[in-house]
Amino acid sequence: MPCTVLVCGFFGDTGKGKMISYLAVKDKTAVTARAGVGPNAGHTVVYEGKTYKLRMLPSAFTAPDCRLLIGPGVLVNPDIFLNEVTALGTKDRVGVDPQCAIIEPKHMEADKKGYLAQKIKSTGSGSGPCNSDRVMRVAKLAREVPNLKDYLVDVPLEVNTAISEGKNVLIEGTQGTYLSLFHGTYPYCTSKDVCAAAACSDVGVGPTNVDDVIVVFKAYNTRVGGGPLNGELSWEEAERRGWAEIATNTGRKRRAAPFDFDLAKRAVMLNGATQVTVTKIDVLFPECKGATTYAEISGEAKAFVENIEKQLKVPVTMLGTGPGTMEVVDRRDELKKN
Repeated sequence: MPCTVLVCGFFGDTGKGKMISYLAVKDKTAVTARAGVGPNAGHTVVYEGKTYKLRMLPSAFTAPDCRLLIGPGVLVNPDIFLNEVTALGTKDRVGVDPQCAIIEPKHMEADKKGYLAQKIKSTGSGSGPCNSDRVMRVAKLAREVPNLKDYLVDVPLEVNTAISEGKNVLIEGTQGTYLSLFHGTYPYCTSKDVCAAAACSDVGVGPTNVDDVIVVFKAYNTRVGGGPLNGELSWEEAERRGWAEIATNTGRKRRAAPFDFDLAKRAVMLNGATQVTVTKIDVLFPECKGATTYAEISGEAKAFVENIEKQLKVPVTMLGTGPGTMEVVDRRDELKKN
């Protein structure tokens, strides 16, 4: 740190929420700013025995002193936002930028019809149609919504002030590199860029103020909806391997495939990764379940990690070894010594 951007290197669903919640607690993060499209992506956090599924608020709520901000590049559904604030009891530490565009019922209705729903298999959150309105300069902004008045703050100013004061800042990306409108599997993608550079723009942080870019991969690859997936397994085979998953937001089955090194290499390049995290290592190697030190990781799992480092030429600094926030092997200090 002090300013770290965290994004997904595949198609989303790689555990960004888990890792943001971990970093916020472990590093005592002062500010976490949510980037990305909007409520079309779900982040799951399992903390102190409870499971939280978030669509708007940053996953860093697990750190009680962390400011939780939503950058001006993010679309806001006021109902979802206010429900999450109430459920998490975070009213006194949440801020929304006045420039955030607002998802209205008409956007959700449009998202559930025609091309977006049938071919792209959109999540139906209204994000695409809302972004379309924003491009046309007709979208409503957060500053026009009375229910959001108490939450409005200048997010870029607050984030950059924290950085200049040397405080730990996280920028939380959503979805994944290959869902990017520019770098993904077009037209099977989201409605804007979601790579690291875009995440910085979403919250108003210039590239020279970023210290680290962490790209998160899962030990295998999954995606929801239409579009290509190299090496895709049948649902039955995914179940046999323990890779069968259900999407946080939509409840749809995730398609599964082995770890894709070609996609991973390109994601490292596109995002300017300085670190890599690999989650769900325990699914591939069950003996690693719950491990919190590298010494507890099996030889086979270490070989898998070392192969990733060799091919990507970026250090694997953290491993997810279970769903819980603190089920992480954190190698950052160890690797610094070497």
